[in-house]
Amino acid sequence: MAKPFPALSIVQLTLVRIKEFVREPEAMFWSFVFPLLLAAGLGIAFRSRPPEQLRVALVRDAASDSLERVLERGGGLVVDVLDDSTALMRLRTGQVALVADRDAGGTLRYEFDPERPDGRAARFLVNDALQRAAGRPDPVPVVERTVRERGSRYIDFFIPGLLGMNLMSSGIWGIAFSVVTARNRKLLKRLAATPMSRAEYLASYLLSRLGFLAAEVVVIVGFGALAFNVPVRGSVGVFALVTLLGALAFSGLGLLVASRATTVEGASGLANLVMLPQWIFSGVFFSSKNFPDALQPFISLLPLTATVDALRGNLLQGSGLVELAPHLGIILAWLVVTFGLALRLFRWR
Repeated sequence: MAKPFPALSIVQLTLVRIKEFVREPEAMFWSFVFPLLLAAGLGIAFRSRPPEQLRVALVRDAASDSLERVLERGGGLVVDVLDDSTALMRLRTGQVALVADRDAGGTLRYEFDPERPDGRAARFLVNDALQRAAGRPDPVPVVERTVRERGSRYIDFFIPGLLGMNLMSSGIWGIAFSVVTARNRKLLKRLAATPMSRAEYLASYLLSRLGFLAAEVVVIVGFGALAFNVPVRGSVGVFALVTLLGALAFSGLGLLVASRATTVEGASGLANLVMLPQWIFSGVFFSSKNFPDALQPFISLLPLTATVDALRGNLLQGSGLVELAPHLGIILAWLVVTFGLALRLFRWR
């Protein structure tokens, strides 16, 4: 039998992959609807709000009423006047950020947990209010200017992370389960008897991801821009390149996960093994810089870290190809290595 023109085979296989995806309501929900619900929920939860009032406790004594009035005038504090044991119990259980009292000699005493950010902030506010009330002058004049800028909010930080996470989940889960399901149903065994090559079959999965890439990007980034005014400061062409390489790299990971797996349970375990460390370390929900410096070289080499950092650099900072070149290099290396390994390790049966 004459081997068909390779381009025609890949086109037909790609169309099959796209039709399989569209006919799965669950896949459509997790790819398009769930990210919007997640973005909306976190955007509302972390929306811009007035400064949070810190709750502190004063130990009840002869001077507690006057101290309470001073602290409430200072602003930013909610003051509870309590007996000593109740105040310490609330501090231990996290109900107040700080306990303040004054000894017989007039010395102020503060009890707080320095590892709690609200404890450190409460210590500063309480001490500043009390010292000012006692007559402490400011030797240097101060002028304050408040700044509210798009790009510094949590939702601005989260939208690029959500897009990167969605690219990874769609690429790995979608492709891995599709290949393993076909293997379980003996479809791959039948395809092995056709003139189609292994490379053409695997390439069709990469190309089918591109059919939905534009829709995923428009849905997530468009929703962020319209609903929460998330900025898009960088070049559209650079943004498209980052998302394209990221989607292909994660598709390569999906093919590698599915190259030998014979059961859905096995593929699920491998997919979780690949994705879970990236969900934790790659800075989707919080900055990856929170982890120790010794881990940073390894974290920076993860494909999701490189993708998310490149997306944030482009969308929020307007970074171009030169600034994003290290991230793009890491993503491209993952694409080449994973697809090459998948091509070598893939089995029809």
